[in-house]
Parts: sequence; structure tokens; C-alpha cells
Amino acid sequence: MNQPVATAASQPEQTTSKSPESPQPGRRKPRVSLAFATAFGLGYLPKAPGTFGSLGGIALSAGLVSFISLNIIPNELVPYLKFTVLLLVAIFGVAVADRAAAFAGQEDPQFVVIDEVSGQMIAYFLPFTVLNWKSWLLGFILFRVFDIWKPFPARQAESLPGGLGIMADDWIAGIYAALGLWAVHALRLL
Repeated sequence: MNQPVATAASQPEQTTSKSPESPQPGRRKPRVSLAFATAFGLGYLPKAPGTFGSLGGIALSAGLVSFISLNIIPNELVPYLKFTVLLLVAIFGVAVADRAAAFAGQEDPQFVVIDEVSGQMIAYFLPFTVLNWKSWLLGFILFRVFDIWKPFPARQAESLPGGLGIMADDWIAGIYAALGLWAVHALRLL
């Protein structure tokens, strides 16, 4: 009779410790990562979250341009500042996209739009050109076209693991858009 009692007493411990309902250490909601990965909620918008993520990239880029226009930083350091911001957003984006995707259990969740923010910024700051309203608009259009089209090697970059795969295709789309902006400026079409 003691054996069924011992088995019954030990079973709840085993069931509780291995139960799928019990919280997993890695399953805690990564609120900070989700906030940045969704561009502070833009990724949760029901229609075209990638487009709204690109608008977040425009807002961040415009804020940086406004800061630069205060002339606090010497002109010769401005390209380094732009490059540093691009690099920080890209590296940070890989980390938060990776955490958000792992939490969602998806390879590239639609609500993760930090990749669009990063790619859109690359479109504006990689050519290091002076931006006017026409180039802001053209950069947005070019980036969205390349992000949706995914020309070589953007589609292949999506197969990279984790956050790197989420971000890399948008970096490539941003580079294509930056080259387009550079060409238009070089030909003095804007």
C-alpha cells in the first residue's frame, strides 16, 4: 500500500516540473526587445507593417539630420556619425529581431519591422548625399520596391539564421535604394 502512495506523491512533482504549462526560462516575454523590434508598436499595425516600419526609419533618419543641422558636430565628423548610427541600429536590430522571433516561434514574424527601419536608414545615409524632399520620397519608394522585390542576393540572405536573416535582406534592399539615390544625384536628376 505504501508504494501507490509513494508513486502518487512523486508523480505530481514529475508532472509539474515537465508540464508544458510551466514557465520556461527562455519564454518570458522580452518586452524591451519587442518594443524595439516592432519600432515601438508600428509592427503591430494591421495593414502594411513593413511600410510603417520604413516610415519609422524615415523618422529616425530625419531626427538624425535635424540633430546634425544644429552644427554641434564638426562637418568632417558627420559621415562617421551617420555610419556609427547605421551600424548601431543594424547590430541592435539583429539582437532584438532574434529575440522577438524566438519568442514568437517564427523565422521572420511580420510584426518585426526593425529590419525596415535599418534598411530605410541605409538608403538615406549610405550615399552620403544632401537630402531634399524629393530624395526623401524617392528613397522611400526605392527601398520599398527593393524590399518587396528582393533582388539577388536579398532573397538568399533571408535564409541566414535568426535575426541576421531577418535583417540582411533589408540591408541589401537599402543598399540598392542607396545606389539608386546616388545615381539620381550624380546625374543631377533631383
